[in-house]
Amino acid sequence: MDLSYSDEQRLLGESANNLLAARAQKPGATDLWKEMADMGWLALPLPETDGGLGQGIVDVGIVTEAMGRHRARSNYVASVVLAGGLVAALGNDAQRAATLPGLADGSLRLALAHAEEGARYNLSHVATTATKSGAGYVLGGRKTAVLGGDVADRLIVSARVSGAARDASGIGLVVVDTGAKGVTVDGHATVDGAGAARVTLAEVEVSADALLSADAFAAIQHAYDRATAAFCSELVGLMEAATKATIEYTKIRIQFGKPLAVNQTLRHRMADMSIACEEARSMALRAALHADENDARSRGRAIAGAWAKVSRSARFVAEQAIQLHGGMGVTNELEIGSYLKRVVALDAILGPPDLHLRRHVALTNLAA
Repeated sequence: MDLSYSDEQRLLGESANNLLAARAQKPGATDLWKEMADMGWLALPLPETDGGLGQGIVDVGIVTEAMGRHRARSNYVASVVLAGGLVAALGNDAQRAATLPGLADGSLRLALAHAEEGARYNLSHVATTATKSGAGYVLGGRKTAVLGGDVADRLIVSARVSGAARDASGIGLVVVDTGAKGVTVDGHATVDGAGAARVTLAEVEVSADALLSADAFAAIQHAYDRATAAFCSELVGLMEAATKATIEYTKIRIQFGKPLAVNQTLRHRMADMSIACEEARSMALRAALHADENDARSRGRAIAGAWAKVSRSARFVAEQAIQLHGGMGVTNELEIGSYLKRVVALDAILGPPDLHLRRHVALTNLAA
């Protein structure tokens, strides 16, 4: 099997690295949204019939890997892969037409409001309610850690149409304007400097046309699997950049009259970092190749196993990078600490490695 990138994918990777490398030299420039739209990145995973390019997570991963390599702060995955992917999968013609072209050209920002207090990474935990009222619904509840919610124009809100708080069935998805009456968005920064929000829904009235689906759990799980695969690629780029920066630093940091790089023990540790990068790359590619599968069991095993490996390796590399930079590694003067902050943030969003390892084992036992 040939797993090498096509010419088009190599060009995509080069353009992403060139743009993000240039942007990394502009300290005050943090919002990449318009430039990502101009480059076609926002349209990348969206259907061609809705203004997108119809590409898979492998291509998205090429972009997110470059984002990790250059520490680009963006809610690209949360808005396009998670929220946009759910609209593409569940929306009718009118709903997709009202949302996806704007997302693809950068004029509309989406965010998925799904996580809730006490969920403990259980995607079926939804206590927010959508109560039938006349021809529409009334929403009530609270959402936490809404990535990109601080700048979103519309929210894709998960709400319980029927059943108990942790039932997989009866979870609906509703499109809600952030400016609608009863919607309160409290934006905040995450530990890695990105943006998120807490969203409160107090008797928010929506029309029946706002409902994407009344039974959306399978689609939500698939969307999170695709996003996790994209984040795996981001961590690969992050790990390689942290390893490269550490190698370069040890070449110029003089201690006891010699560069740190001549110390054999430190060289072995950097070799371990490089090996971890290669192992993570293979797992991230496996996740990307399985992310668009409809077979939930096969897809879930690949994604869970990849995240368990990649996130653990990323933490190892980021921690080693800080330690090998010595006291400077824990200061804001150097950016090496930002790599670990991103790993910590993604672990908090998606769950720690052990959680995904247990999912991988459970799905493996089911397949046996």
